[in-house]
Amino acid sequence: MPDALPPLNGDMTMSQVLQAYPGAQRALFARYHIGGCRSCGFQPGETLAQVCERNENIPVAEAIAHIQESHQSDASLQISPHDFEQLRRALPDLVLLDVRTREEHDAVKLPGARLLTQELVHEIFTHGDKTKPVVLYDHTGSRSLDAAAYFIGHGFGETKCLAGGIDAYSQEIDPTLPRYRIEIEA
Repeated sequence: MPDALPPLNGDMTMSQVLQAYPGAQRALFARYHIGGCRSCGFQPGETLAQVCERNENIPVAEAIAHIQESHQSDASLQISPHDFEQLRRALPDLVLLDVRTREEHDAVKLPGARLLTQELVHEIFTHGDKTKPVVLYDHTGSRSLDAAAYFIGHGFGETKCLAGGIDAYSQEIDPTLPRYRIEIEA
């Protein structure tokens, strides 16, 4: 059973909000245009109430409800590594798209995966079957949610993203796939 999510409140810092609800920034940007760019960004130490106040006095309870609804929606877009493996075995021609960098893709990838490029997006949107399943993945499962939402927004209603990304897949399904860590330079 998944861990219960902590309740949100206006006194939580944005860092705490994002740790508990990783899709919160995407949710706040989609509805209120908060946090998507430098002009509407926020600091990790700002509280949710402070962010709401300086953005047209958005009611904190409304923002919290939206973050929680979006989190549930994000969860519905994900497919577990085990369910993905079953789907892949049932559909050998499954469209599997890697949204990581070319370097990550070249280093380790899931069998049959194609690196998602602008050209490939154009090809899929022009000639792809919108009724067939599409699975997207990244390193840990966070970036692929944005890509999945983009595909769904363009009519590919059977799009899912791999929960936990290739990292979870290598832990739960295929331990022969090398795991890696992204080092961020200071």
